[in-house]
Amino acid sequence: MEGEKVALLFGAFLCLSYAYEVSVSCMMAYDEGGASAVFSSPECPQWVFSAAIQNGTDNCLVATHQGRRKYQEDRVICYPRVTLPVLGEDGPNEASLGIAAVFDGHGGREASEMASQKFLDYFLLHVVFNTYKKLFSHSKEHEEAVDEESVHGILEKALLRTIQDIDSEFSQEALNNDYISGSTATVVLWMNGQILVGNLGDSKALLCSRRTHFDQDSEGDLGTKLQAEELTKDHHPDRDDEKARIEAAGGVVLVIGVPRVNGILAVSRSIGDIGLKRYGVIAELEVTGWRRLTTEDCYLVIGSDGIFERMSPQDVCDILHGGHAKENETSIDTSLCPSSSSLADCIVQNAFSKGSSDNLSVIVIPMRQDPPSLEHNEQT
Repeated sequence: MEGEKVALLFGAFLCLSYAYEVSVSCMMAYDEGGASAVFSSPECPQWVFSAAIQNGTDNCLVATHQGRRKYQEDRVICYPRVTLPVLGEDGPNEASLGIAAVFDGHGGREASEMASQKFLDYFLLHVVFNTYKKLFSHSKEHEEAVDEESVHGILEKALLRTIQDIDSEFSQEALNNDYISGSTATVVLWMNGQILVGNLGDSKALLCSRRTHFDQDSEGDLGTKLQAEELTKDHHPDRDDEKARIEAAGGVVLVIGVPRVNGILAVSRSIGDIGLKRYGVIAELEVTGWRRLTTEDCYLVIGSDGIFERMSPQDVCDILHGGHAKENETSIDTSLCPSSSSLADCIVQNAFSKGSSDNLSVIVIPMRQDPPSLEHNEQT
């Protein structure tokens, strides 16, 4: 009877959110093997979450460039409005979430390709299953509905599990196919005026926020600029905590141009890179925690490390401000930004013209425009 109750509760919840049914054995598959086990299990239906993606590309300005490399190994995803199940005061509801990510591949495109293809489905599956677990535990304990803090916790857990699952699945595929590739991952979620950032590797996320300053060339008048704030910390092998983990695992950090794990890999966290996993390279996201945006926060930017090879985060914000920085403070070339170019294109073209040798990818998300409306819409 208890098993039937579980199936009915979960079936009702999924019918409300995605019109899917699931068996208890499918839940068991999830507990044992995560998202990949659900998608491969004959006990589970063919989960397809494409219906969760709402139309529209506003709030997502994207540009990529192969640069001076032989191959383009960067992959990007940006979904400004994704419907997901949440628990409101009156039971299961739906909300919208923004998701954007940059996966910067190295040693081949296989890892970044898998990450970009599987991220959304795996993430939403984790959200559904973890929301169900909250629903069922609350029904047993006769507690009230999950609050916003709990929803944030579900999303953060889903994000961490998604990257873990992708890394595990890709690592097995790499073993089977002799892949040596790996990928960074920098992911941003935004919901109800708050953002969550998770990263591994050296791609960056940053905020460009409006700040008032004294303009010395205007007789001390007040002016405005967009000030850069990095939201991520690069996982370089010589970072104290990263180096300690690598050395504890038996690896070494050697400087060959830049610090590298065993003289090979220039990042200490990544998806894949299976030959270096035993030496302390991990696929554990470093997560910032949820942060509330202010009216001064204008743009969120996610970029592969090629963007920042020859430009600083402040250079990027200067471009988004319209290139009005003084000539002696920046070398931004505004001629590369015709009115027909998007802000993302302008950033990529400046990075390329300044001599970046890497693949170039950037996502620009305007935050002063209202983010996706994430009110919990009661379903009928």
